[in-house]
Amino acid sequence: MNTVARTFALGLAGAAVAGDIAIRVAFAQNYPSRTVRLVVPVSAGGATDVFARSLAQGFVEAWSQQVIVDNRPGAGGMIGSELVARAVPDGYTLLMAYTAHVTNPSLWTRLPYDTLNDFAPVAMVATVPNVLIVHPSLPVRSVRELVAFAKRRPHELDYASSGIGTAAHLAAVLFMQRSGLFLTHIPYKGGMPALYELAGGQVSIMFGSIATAQMHIRSGRVRALAVTGARRATVAPQLPTMQESGISGYEALSWFALFAPVQTPGTVINRVNSEVVAMLARADIRRRLIGQGAEVSPSTPGELGDRVRAEIVKWADVIRAAGIEPMRN
Repeated sequence: MNTVARTFALGLAGAAVAGDIAIRVAFAQNYPSRTVRLVVPVSAGGATDVFARSLAQGFVEAWSQQVIVDNRPGAGGMIGSELVARAVPDGYTLLMAYTAHVTNPSLWTRLPYDTLNDFAPVAMVATVPNVLIVHPSLPVRSVRELVAFAKRRPHELDYASSGIGTAAHLAAVLFMQRSGLFLTHIPYKGGMPALYELAGGQVSIMFGSIATAQMHIRSGRVRALAVTGARRATVAPQLPTMQESGISGYEALSWFALFAPVQTPGTVINRVNSEVVAMLARADIRRRLIGQGAEVSPSTPGELGDRVRAEIVKWADVIRAAGIEPMRN
């Protein structure tokens, strides 16, 4: 190719790149120009749904466009997640994911999508620590006392959870691994039945949602020992963390974050991320989330991606070490 032809070809390539950039910028500036669907992969009423609806209302106010919250529960969040993974990557279908997003790869023999390669991280929204609670008949008032008491009675104590593979179950598994305890697992069909059984004295120990446990903690029906985050919880600052209580390196949070289909334009992802960050700075939204026991936790897309990769590895190790067999689907 002679110099003139090469220059002409480079000019065309440069023009194509510039044109593509211009189209993407224009697309982001006009986004959204129609209804956005926010898929929630669980039933209405829980924390994931509450947080999604708070964001949806904020998006409506910012964009003057309708945002529909579409609950698609089932299969540990996989039904709704697959819907988003297969959606057109234009920013008009978003996913409000929760902790199962990073534990499902180790809890199921196969997934209908690739967790790392089929989703584009958009923004972290909130984290919610669990709380370690015991029945008041247990003669312990700290995590250290619980560990010492349980070690004197190996295989005698049990713990409730909201089901195999849930955040509450894995929080307890991590506790046993880090403390050297063995506790008998009693799984229930949901967090509330497990909490009622603990309050009634049918089981001894539980890791539960700090939001739902608060009423029983205040009434004295259960006793709180520690929270599972790396920092003390805003709604219960008097409670120490598990790390402060002697369980080194312990952290087991539920978290909630926005994702889009992979190949969604980066300009659109950045636009949505900016709106989320601005929204989470609002006092009314912060109060709403904190009222659910949450810690407001905005992030960049890159930070969320790093967290997803790290937690997939972390929980895979915990699940493997516990001998939890992947479920068939």
